[in-house]
Amino acid sequence: MTEIADAAQTIIERVRTVVIGMDDPLEIALGALLAGGHVLFEDVPGLGKTLAARSLAAAIGLDFRRIQCTPDMLPGDVTGSFVFEPGTGEFAFREGPIFTGLLLADEINRTTPKTQSALLEAMAERQVTVEGRRFPLAEPFHVIATSNPIEYEGTYALPEAQLDRFMVRLGVGYPTADHEADILFGRIARRADAAHVDAVVDAAQFRDLQRRVEALHVDDDIVRYCVALARATRDDADVAVGASPRGSQALLLLARSLAAMAGRDYVRPDDVKRVAVPVLAHRLTLTTQAWAAGTSPASIVARVLPRVPVPPTAESSR
Repeated sequence: MTEIADAAQTIIERVRTVVIGMDDPLEIALGALLAGGHVLFEDVPGLGKTLAARSLAAAIGLDFRRIQCTPDMLPGDVTGSFVFEPGTGEFAFREGPIFTGLLLADEINRTTPKTQSALLEAMAERQVTVEGRRFPLAEPFHVIATSNPIEYEGTYALPEAQLDRFMVRLGVGYPTADHEADILFGRIARRADAAHVDAVVDAAQFRDLQRRVEALHVDDDIVRYCVALARATRDDADVAVGASPRGSQALLLLARSLAAMAGRDYVRPDDVKRVAVPVLAHRLTLTTQAWAAGTSPASIVARVLPRVPVPPTAESSR
């Protein structure tokens, strides 16, 4: 596990040179990518969400493309489409930007649900279907999306099915005064707006790290703990629709990934607790009464955590 931990630490340190004050979201986002998942950054404008996504993509060496989501974007603008070739007299498939290693969907809530849904098959099955023909995507393939939760003009809420495809939804939050000053000092030192991050690994090496994470052992008690947490959200009085089985699986996969990044070959309950809110909160649909009362999904996950018995740590059984 030391190789995973060393690579992860180097990637985070490289990204920190341009992304200031986001240590925890960056670590969880990298963990989600190592676990094979997709990441949604959701917060107010100007906090560096796009920079964080772009810098992560550069550091892990994946082929990178970006789509700037707009209301007039069509599904074919994402997946690609068949185009008539006058020279051959036939229709040939022209790949869209989704044919890449890491796709940044910037301001994903600015495009229509029809176009958002073009990502569903790709995120779940790593393929796209156009006019009845299937086209496999790159391996690995990941989506990092950004979303602005405070604007309503010209935006569209992400469907629950698509939210469920994201392993985590992360908030960035405002930086501290010292971190904000460091951002300004860094801008002065660069003498340019653009910030560059060198690759730490290439696509093949990153895929190898993912395989190593998959080989990490997980105790049965940890598996059942993840299931119990997901099921507890379904029983809460303020929840109309609780976390799906995909949510409990995401809990397990991300906790395992963070354990490997910490250099451990076992998962602790604290690993699961750490990611419970970013993994489960966006999968909950609240009752009308809870929504009207201003209850947040994150507060419900935080309320559920103490109710679920914590299993003995893996350390105690060794």
